[in-house]
This record gives sequence, C-alpha cells and structure tokens, in this order.
Amino acid sequence: MTGHTTARQQQVAELLDALHTDGGVRVVTGEPGCGRTTFLKTAARLFRDGPVRHLGADRVRELDDALRTAAADGPLLVCVDDAHLWDAPSRAALGHAAARVRESGLPAVLLLTVAGHRPVDREFTGLLVLRLGPLTPGDAALLVEEATDGAVDPAVREELVTAAEGNPALLRASVQRLSPAQLAGARSLPRPLVDAEVLAGVAGGRLPGLPGECGDLLLTTAAAVRATGEEDADAGLVQRACGAVAEGPLPEVLARTEGRLRFRSALVGRAVYACALPEHRRAAHRALAGAAAESDGVLALLHRSWAVTGPASGLADALAAAAADPACPATLALRHHALARAADLARDDADRARRNLAAAEHALLAGRASDARRLIDLARGPAEPASVRGGAELLRGAVLLADGPVDDARESFLLAAELLAPTAPHAAARATLGAADAAWSAGDPAACLSALAPTYAPPVTPLATACVRVPRTDTPGPSVVPAGSLAGGVGGSAAKTPRRCGQPSRRAARVGATAPRAAGIPSTAPVPDGGPPSGPPQGADVAWDHRDGMRAVLLGRFDLAAHPLRRVLERGLHGTDPATLLRSAAAALMLGEVTAARRAGARALAAARTSGSAALEPRALEYLAYAELRAGRHQLARTHAEEGLRTAERAGQRNTAAHHHAVLALAASIEGEADLVAEHAEAALHTARRHGLAQAATLAHWAAARADLGAGRPREAAARLGPLVRPGARRGHFAVWMLAVPCFVEAAASAGRPQYAAAVVEDFALWAACGADPQAAAQLLRCRALLAAPDAADAADELYLRALGRHDDAGDFERARTELLYGKWLRRRRRLREARTRLEEARIGFERCGAGLWAQQAAAELRAGGAAPAAATEAGELARLTPQQLRIARCVAEGATNREVAFRLSVSTRTVDYHLRNVFATLGLRSRVELVRLVGQEEKTGARL
Repeated sequence: MTGHTTARQQQVAELLDALHTDGGVRVVTGEPGCGRTTFLKTAARLFRDGPVRHLGADRVRELDDALRTAAADGPLLVCVDDAHLWDAPSRAALGHAAARVRESGLPAVLLLTVAGHRPVDREFTGLLVLRLGPLTPGDAALLVEEATDGAVDPAVREELVTAAEGNPALLRASVQRLSPAQLAGARSLPRPLVDAEVLAGVAGGRLPGLPGECGDLLLTTAAAVRATGEEDADAGLVQRACGAVAEGPLPEVLARTEGRLRFRSALVGRAVYACALPEHRRAAHRALAGAAAESDGVLALLHRSWAVTGPASGLADALAAAAADPACPATLALRHHALARAADLARDDADRARRNLAAAEHALLAGRASDARRLIDLARGPAEPASVRGGAELLRGAVLLADGPVDDARESFLLAAELLAPTAPHAAARATLGAADAAWSAGDPAACLSALAPTYAPPVTPLATACVRVPRTDTPGPSVVPAGSLAGGVGGSAAKTPRRCGQPSRRAARVGATAPRAAGIPSTAPVPDGGPPSGPPQGADVAWDHRDGMRAVLLGRFDLAAHPLRRVLERGLHGTDPATLLRSAAAALMLGEVTAARRAGARALAAARTSGSAALEPRALEYLAYAELRAGRHQLARTHAEEGLRTAERAGQRNTAAHHHAVLALAASIEGEADLVAEHAEAALHTARRHGLAQAATLAHWAAARADLGAGRPREAAARLGPLVRPGARRGHFAVWMLAVPCFVEAAASAGRPQYAAAVVEDFALWAACGADPQAAAQLLRCRALLAAPDAADAADELYLRALGRHDDAGDFERARTELLYGKWLRRRRRLREARTRLEEARIGFERCGAGLWAQQAAAELRAGGAAPAAATEAGELARLTPQQLRIARCVAEGATNREVAFRLSVSTRTVDYHLRNVFATLGLRSRVELVRLVGQEEKTGARL
C-alpha cells in the first residue's frame, strides 16, 4: 500500500502517540490472520523517539536490561510477538516488566501481541488491550490491488473484499487460489469464494478438531450464528440443541455473555462450520430447529431450511410468510436472512427475485448496506418484471444516497420512477422524492424541481404488492426509509428560502437551508398475493403532501407550501413509524418550527431504535443535530452529531457521516477548537468531494471560516466565505450559502472591506423575510448595523439595539456576537461605560455557551476599554481548560483510555493525546493519577466541568 496511509497505519501512529500519556503498555490482540505481526512491524517502523528491540521467549532476561537502559538513556520501544506462546515463567516475567513500565512512568513503550481466539493469559490481565478489527473496505481493496499488481477486475475485487470480511490473511489466501483469468473476470469464480480449505489454512492450529468432546457444541454454535448472520447466538437455544454436551466448561474459543454465546474469533467460527461434514451441519440445524421455542417461527423454519439439500417450495413459502409477518418478534436482520434463504430455496425465478428484493430491503433497514447491495444485484436481472427491476433501482438509489455518488443515486431513483409508475404509483412517487433529495445534496435546484414535477397519478398500489408475495394482514401499509443525506445548513431536512415569500423567485438557487429526506425504501408490511389492498396505503397522502410542500418551497411559494407541510407534520406526530416521523421533522424545519422539529426527530430516533432500524438512527440524529443548531443549541447539536457519526459509520453511511462531521465542525467553530474544526471539516470534505455532496462541502467551508473569525482572523474568514456567498460559479450550495452571510458580513466589515458585503445582505434580507429561521431577523439587523455609513451613527445604534431585541429566541451565541460587535462599536466611539456593559454581557454569554475564543475577544475588548473582565464563572484550576479539554479531562477521570475517549467524542486518538498533553501542561500535572485527583477535588468544591 505504498503511498497511501491506511487506517491500520493511522491506528498504529495514534497508538504510539497515546502511549506517551497512557501507561506505555498495550496488549495487541485479534483473530487469526488479522495482522498482529504486521502491526508490530509498522509500529517499529514509525517509532522515532529511540531504539526498537524485538524480544522472544529465549531473551526475556534482556528485558530488565533494556528497561534500565531506557531509564538512563531515553525512550525505547520493545516489541513482543505471540506472547501467549511463551512458557508460564517467561510470561510471568514479561507481565511483571509490563507492570513496571505502566506504574513507574519509565520512558519505554511495550507492545505485546497475543492470540484473540482464546482468553488473554492471566499474567497479562490488568493491562490495556487493543483488539485489531477488520480492514476497512478501502484498505482491503488496496491490499487486493497490491497482491495482484492491479490485474484484477473491479467486480472480482469487490467480491474478494466482501468474502474476506476484512481479514488480511484470508484476503491474500483467496487471491492466491484464483487464476489470472479469474482475477481478470474472464472466467467464473469458484463457489464459495472462501471455502473450507482457505479458512482452515488461515485458522491453522487454532481450529479445534471435529468431531470431539466439544465438537457438537462448537458446530451447533457455528450453525446458530451462520443461520442468523449475528455475532452471537442464544446460549439457551444452543444448550437445548446440544443436550448434556453443553453442561461442561466452555471450550476456550467460546465466550458467554448475558445469555449469548459467541466465538472469540469470527473466523474460527466460520472455519468450524465450513470444515464440518455436510451431514453434520444439517444435523446441527435440525437440532436447533427442534430446540426453537416456536416450531413454526422464523428461527425454526430458517434452521429447517439449512437442513435441506435442494429447492423446497413449501418450506420456502412458509419461511417467507413467517419473515414477513409483523406479529413475529424477529429482528430486521433475522428477517433479511430468512427471506434471502427463502429466495435460495425457491423454484420459480420470479419468486426468487421478489424475495431477494424483500431481503435487500430488510438488510438496508438493519444497517447492512453491503448485504443489501449484493441482494439487489441478484434481484435486478433484465428478464425480471418491470416492478421488480424498479424496486431494485429504488433500493439501489437509497443505498447510493447514503453511501455513494449522489448523482448516481438520482439516476437510479429516476429509472425506478419510470419502471414503477404503471404498477406502483406510490412507490414511483417515493422514487421521485428520492431523486429530488439526491439533486438537493448535489446542489442542483433545477434537477430537484424537475424530479418533483407532478407527473404521476395518485397512489394506488404499494411496491410491496408487486414485489413480495406474502399473506395479507390488517397491518398498516408501507413506510418509507429516507435514503439521502439530510440536507441543510443549520437546519435539518427541510428547505429554507431566501426569496420573497409567496412569490416565485427569479433564481432557483435561492432556496432554503435544508432538504427533505424524501427517498424511500419499500415497506416490509405484508400484502396479499393477488391484487392491491382495498384502499390506499397509510402514508400515501403524507408522501404526496411532502412532495407538494417541498416543490412549493423550492419555488418560493410559502403560501402554497404551508398547508401540505402542516398535514405532514401533524400526521407524523400522531404515529410511531420512524420514517413518517422523519418526514414530520423535515416539514417542521421547512415551516420554521424548530421545537416541533426537535420533537419529531427525537420520536423518530426512539422509534428507529425500538424497531431495530439501524439505517434510520443516524438520519434521525442528523435531524436532531440540525434542529438544535437552528435553535442555537450547539452543544446539544454536538452531542447528537457525535452519536450520529458513530451510528452512520456502523451502518456504512459515509454520506450521512459527512453531514455529521459538518455539524461537529460547526459546533467546534463556536467553541474555538481549531484542531477539531479542521479534523471534522476535512473528513466531511473528503467524502463530499468523492460523492458530490455540495451541501456538506459548503457547511465544512463555513465552519472553517467561522473558526478563523473566532480566532480574530477576519481577513482569512472573508477570503474563505467570499466565494461561498457572493454570486458566481463558486457560490456554495443553493440551500446553505445564505446561512454564512452574517459571518461574511462581520468578517468583511472587521477586515475593513464592508463594500464587498453590501449586495449579499440584500439577498439575505429576502431569506429573513420568509420567517423560517428564528435567528435570521436579528442577524439581518446586525449586518445592516455593521455596514452602516460612518456618518450614520444614530442609525447604526438603533439597528444594534433592534437586533438585540430580536435575539430572545436565537440562543446565547448569536446574542453574544451582537453584544460583542455593538460593544466594539461603542468603544470606538468613546462611549466606554455603555461599551463595558455590552462587552461584559457578551463575555458572559460566550462563556455560558462554551465559546472560549469568542469570550477571549470580549475580554480583550474590555481591557482595551480600561476595564478588567469580571471573575470567570468557573472556579478552580479546571477553568483554565478549553471546553474540549474539559470533556477529555472528565472522561479520563472516569477511567477511560485515550481510545475510549476518542470513540466517545468522535475524534481521533491523536487528537485526544494532543489535548491531554495540553491539559497536563496547563495544569502542571505529570500523570493521569494526578488528573483524577484534581478533577475529584474540584467536583467536591463545586467547580463546573
């Protein structure tokens, strides 16, 4: 992977940084073939602070000498590979040395690797453990390119990456078994791509013998995990299936946690299943089916399906029906696997395609986008009916909108709409909403309006009627899975329009700050085998109202948008469907009702979690984050975005993650954390450039400029913002650029160039007049005050006062900014007493919302006016830390490692290490123990963290 810094290499670099403040010792573990040895070699190559020593069991006595040398001469890295293979006395000596390094603060770094398919030896308990995860898909693809010298077909490469599940050794072994013609895509690939021989070769001696004393238990556990696709299995089910065999101690490759049984290494579990004889695998599935609580439930039928050897139409029909039954307590992931297996067993090609499509839908809802892609490809053959091909394109558009080029997503949605219009008009309408959402994310207002044109008839038949044959019930009709990135500047998923309200605008580019999440995934609700339901599906009117309201907003006709959007909002808030609630949040944001948007977003999040819809969680959190920003509550926005980023990454939604990064950059720009702004802005831009996310890119650039402004660099801020807000080809996203206008006006005026901002203020006035943003009216008055002529002091004075009068609902930060600018203006006119009042109010407001750099600006202005700032609101030593440093100090005091802190705050461990070093330097501390003690003392005395 020459010339490319992989995620694993970055992980090594971050670990080496963290070890300077985190005890100096790590036990590195992971499943067979995960690359523990390569990890050590990379660490040795990247270590720059001193010499590196590699020790084996026969050289353990040299360790004490090495540590004494480190104490005298400086930093040292000691690498020990496969420490679990050492004899007990050697392991004990190694564990004792590790404890010395950890407790004494020696300038040494000790890295040990141990196998991850078994428990960590007791000699190493108490040491911090780093478990190596799978390679990212991008890094795995690079490894394939490296192993083949680039002579691999992209489709073959993708199959290899998927089959290896991120295991480097498994990936290399899979490549080596293919011929050049197979790698080039000229000959068919072996099936399965990763077979028993490959798995056994990578697992090596870690694979327990089968059969044997524990063979039945291992195989039954492997079969239970294989059928459901989950990481673990119900321990009670496995024990009932195994009988007396399961009563003894567990084999070391298994672990039991809270009633669940799992393999410590997923690869070992795969190998156990693949290497067993077919008749033994079928026997294990029969035993699991017999032990299931309900003989006709999804789980029992699924295991029975794995016990047959060929097509079984009756069993497939029963399995598909059970998986589609809403009364069944099965998870979305289990339904996905059941429908996929029912497709495998179907004799009829049409049934197979429809079931694969339904399985893809459930996989996507469960947050398993890679499985959804594979199943979509299986369902979209050219010989399939138009309804099935249309359903496949609808799902493909949803996948791409969350994790791919949004222009490609738009084309998939448009094709879906064309294919579905004759038989599933409601699904076609959802496809047009998806196309509009994709166009919005790409910053193409003309394409957005084109997609929303009312070209389809009222809804008659949902997509599920045409694509899934399952028994009818009386459950509600189809719901929609929003499948695009949540648009919008500081607001969520709804449009905001800087035009004259009630009139069509002259420019389609003057549209609001957020986009609706319109794209849909067909519902899993059952429908009859023959014919459409008796009436229109529930939610059909909501989808059409959303379309009409969104189009009216894009045209600047708020008079026509209010009624349909109001209906969307009210209907959603009276239901429990997460997708409908997301539509309600979008409608509320378009209407400018931020409180209702927050309520709908919170309910959507709760509903998504209750239903197991992992694909909807990051989007609900995105709505909440934007709504909180709109309300001026950036710290709450940050909390939602941090959680949203984690859920988006788990669900494989890079586009959604980019928007969460943008929110985090915006929040950090308020708190004055320049390194965090840069980190999150660059992360957002990385995906935005690759996938055409104009909206996320504009937000990221705005965040970087606002950070410049907070740091007292108005000239740099104006240079960044000018192209975004002024007319021209480089103007930012049509729904976001106006949100950055107040920052640009402030930057231009502070840099002595107010003439550059006059024109955009008039555009901003059109936006403020629409009333969809609670902050816009006060911001507009502030902008006009900043641009007032030098000889119009009375007018400027009145404008500042009027702006302050409109800030009641705009949050502390915006009000404090106006107080700061007014105080500066007063001081420069020698009205010092009034200036001090305003500046002190600004400083207190900034401190109240955690905007440290901005508070420093206010304090500096106070000193320039001859007044010392009042005592800080925080007491004690911790008041000297920045907001991010405070968060990190609190996490460390709770016992979190640097990596755990990084995960909790959605930053890199390198960033945590950087801040922790600054915390130690600022507070004069030398160890984490001293930090824990200080935090505890100040908590007792009431100092605020």
